[in-house]
Amino acid sequence: MDAVFLIARILFALIFALSALGHLTKAADMAGYASYKGAPGGKFGVIATGVAMGIGSIMILLGIYGDLGALLIAATLIPISFFMHAFWKESDAQSKQTEQVSFNKNVGLMGGALGLFLLFAVTGTDLGLTITDSLIHLS
Repeated sequence: MDAVFLIARILFALIFALSALGHLTKAADMAGYASYKGAPGGKFGVIATGVAMGIGSIMILLGIYGDLGALLIAATLIPISFFMHAFWKESDAQSKQTEQVSFNKNVGLMGGALGLFLLFAVTGTDLGLTITDSLIHLS
């Protein structure tokens, strides 16, 4: 089970690590798009979400307070979903569909992050291959 849990963490964290890299290396371009979509914060918001995704993905991947890393990812996805993928604001059918798919994907990823939070919080280091125990312990 240790290996399966590690593989799951790698696969889940990878999408956020790559997204963080994009946010941090293309912050100016992404800030323009974020402003167009009505997201607050401009370049600072792009960098902040990139840092949050990067830190959260590392925490999950390495098992360093993975419970908090999972909560950080879930919390970061909330404003991203509602500002960047507000499909209900789109008038063009194709844009509406594209944004709805992205919004739904983010909702699913939030669910996955919350599931990971629960797994870390309930099992602690029992599943192995983590650097630290969970900060939050649930039973």
